[in-house]
Amino acid sequence: MSPQRIGVVITTYNSPLWLHKVLTGYENQTEKHFRTIVADDGSTDETRTLIESFRERGVLEIDHVWHEDQGFRKCQILNQAIQQTDCDYLIFTDGDCIPEPDFIATHKRLAQPGHFLSGGYIKLTMPVSEAISEEDIRNGDVFDTHWLIAHGQPKSHKLWKLSRSTLKKSLLNAITPAAASWNGMNSSTWTKDLLAVNGFNEDMQYGGLDRELGERLWNYGHKSVQMRYSTVCLHLDHARGYSKPEIWAKNRAIRKAVKTDRTHWAGNGIVKTSITPSV
Repeated sequence: MSPQRIGVVITTYNSPLWLHKVLTGYENQTEKHFRTIVADDGSTDETRTLIESFRERGVLEIDHVWHEDQGFRKCQILNQAIQQTDCDYLIFTDGDCIPEPDFIATHKRLAQPGHFLSGGYIKLTMPVSEAISEEDIRNGDVFDTHWLIAHGQPKSHKLWKLSRSTLKKSLLNAITPAAASWNGMNSSTWTKDLLAVNGFNEDMQYGGLDRELGERLWNYGHKSVQMRYSTVCLHLDHARGYSKPEIWAKNRAIRKAVKTDRTHWAGNGIVKTSITPSV
């Protein structure tokens, strides 16, 4: 079974310069049939104006899902996006992650019932992030390891993710010690299964909220597919002022309960009930 209507959900918050680069990356996809869903956690009109300018370019079909800025409410805006879409398959990423040209096509090709896909990323330095132009994205230079290194990206085995060898990518996917967890910058699954686990847990704030969703999908019976090297996105650098030790501790406790109790339903998710509906 292949997805019929694919949507890519891009979270953002007051980062129009980075979002511009990311949306350019989606204009440059080899697979053209998908919706772009910007899940906006309360950005100002500058972001709205940017999105409208991309709509006017006529390449992307864009839905802008927005709510008022009341602090970090990423899970809430993601749940709105899930609830409002008519796409049957959703790819999740962030507004600071530039996708490879085959990003959508690879998720579509690897999608299978009862599974979610677990992809990877390459974290860029701030100087490299700032150096990237729209033309660099369109001509593919940013996905060339030599270009990245020449602009200041440290040499690392992490750049192997940009290998052009299908065989090497498959081998690295097979031997990587990294778990095939739900990664918010590069993961995907079926909308009906996201609804079956009640979406994201709105009790979660920054720090593991994506992993918690994946753990509930596992409890629901999903298996995960390792595609860490199959297609990646380039993660533009930024500050993380919303990362706080006490929030991490609270989130870890929620995740521990999910694992211990084998919970798949988020009581504070799309539907506000702790009782799992009968099927």
